[in-house]
Amino acid sequence: MIIHNRFLPFKGFTAINLCGIIFARRGVKVNAVTMNHEHIHTRQMLELLVVGFYLWYVLEWLIRLPRKGNAYRHISFEREAYAHEHDLGYLAHRKPFAWWHYL
Repeated sequence: MIIHNRFLPFKGFTAINLCGIIFARRGVKVNAVTMNHEHIHTRQMLELLVVGFYLWYVLEWLIRLPRKGNAYRHISFEREAYAHEHDLGYLAHRKPFAWWHYL
């Protein structure tokens, strides 16, 4: 499900996945690559029972924040999703907890 609106995600982002619901900025066309990226996040969420995903995400972001570079781009969940977003068949052969390799 995609909900187009003017508030989420923050400017500069195309889409955000909140509990498996994808929010996109009004007027933005969500393509297959973006959908694949967000579906990878949904799989990650399910592996960590949703709440665990968000706790780990925030904790990892806080740990990476003082380090050099973009903390968001260095979160293991994002690293996996960006690495495989163009592989539209990735989820069919993805191993459980594959994000662990990106820590």
